[in-house]
Amino acid sequence: MAPLAQAVTVSLKDLQNGDVSFETLQQAFGPDSLGILVVKDVPQEFAQLRHVALSYGSYLGNLPKEELDKLENAKAKYLTGWSLGKETLKNGQADTFKGSYYANCAFYVNPSLECAEPTAEFSPETFPEYLSPNVWPAENVLPGMKPAVTSLCRLIIDVAVLVARACDRFAEKEIQGYPKGYLEHVVSTSNTTKARLLHYFPQGASEAASTEAEGDEDDWCGTHLDHGCLTGLTSAMFIDEKQVSPAVPTADLTSLNGASLPPLEELPASPDAAAGLYIKSRTGETVQVKIPRDCIAFQTGEALERITAGKFKAVPHFVRGVRASVSDGRVARNTLAVFTQPNLGEEVDIAQHLTFGEFARGVVTKNTVS
Repeated sequence: MAPLAQAVTVSLKDLQNGDVSFETLQQAFGPDSLGILVVKDVPQEFAQLRHVALSYGSYLGNLPKEELDKLENAKAKYLTGWSLGKETLKNGQADTFKGSYYANCAFYVNPSLECAEPTAEFSPETFPEYLSPNVWPAENVLPGMKPAVTSLCRLIIDVAVLVARACDRFAEKEIQGYPKGYLEHVVSTSNTTKARLLHYFPQGASEAASTEAEGDEDDWCGTHLDHGCLTGLTSAMFIDEKQVSPAVPTADLTSLNGASLPPLEELPASPDAAAGLYIKSRTGETVQVKIPRDCIAFQTGEALERITAGKFKAVPHFVRGVRASVSDGRVARNTLAVFTQPNLGEEVDIAQHLTFGEFARGVVTKNTVS
């Protein structure tokens, strides 16, 4: 099993006060780092928001297929709404281990927006991956999902803004010509930021046999780089779906009046020590990193590497779910990632005048099945 690595950790208060040292940022994001920073002492409401929102991973993943089909957007290459089996793993097979739900987070800057705003260069017709509106489940099918997910995303982006501010302080000193406050501006004003709610299905014996026969450590989610700036991550929620039913309660849903469904009981820890987030270190070593339940982690993406002229490096990583041989095919893994990204017309490579829209257009097709 890969060794466990300790991520660099800072307090929210230190971020708020501007007390995170340049040395700490380099240890977290620099050329010799693991590309991850854990923020502790986050707002008290985070724990409940996380519990409720991640429970929707199981509620959503267990909806009838006809309801899930309504949430798919093939034209947007499944970068809005639900998908299952549309990505490819390293071995070229379709990834049927996890279900994915993407939500545009333009609501952070304008509550009326359900996707990024078009530009002269990018329109809904030419770039539906970012300019297709959100596809939320109907309230009579999965009540309360939208407020649950958006509330958690807002909190994570609020913290991402503070991480970006710390990065700016470093970049303004270390990078000639770096625009003052640029990353904080990018994160706080972006209408392209996306959230991804992931549901790793419990795996039965047949799936376990085929996966373990391959012997690939990253068969669950092929090694990849995020292409945004900072990716906010919650710790994973593990649910025994044989003991706790992930079916939407059959009681009168109208009585909820927009309130969230009851959060599902969470296992105290993963039954599989090997399940979780893995990072390929700069020396080529694979290490596992665990995110405490009461913390938010931030990983570096390719846009951040370009914005900081390589001072901060994007991190190759992958995820493993719970093996059936350990959990008897009972345990699901849910998590949420928030990809903070520049607006489509903003530059991610100042020297080359490359906009994020141009950059993103070049990478969004890589992981979808043609």
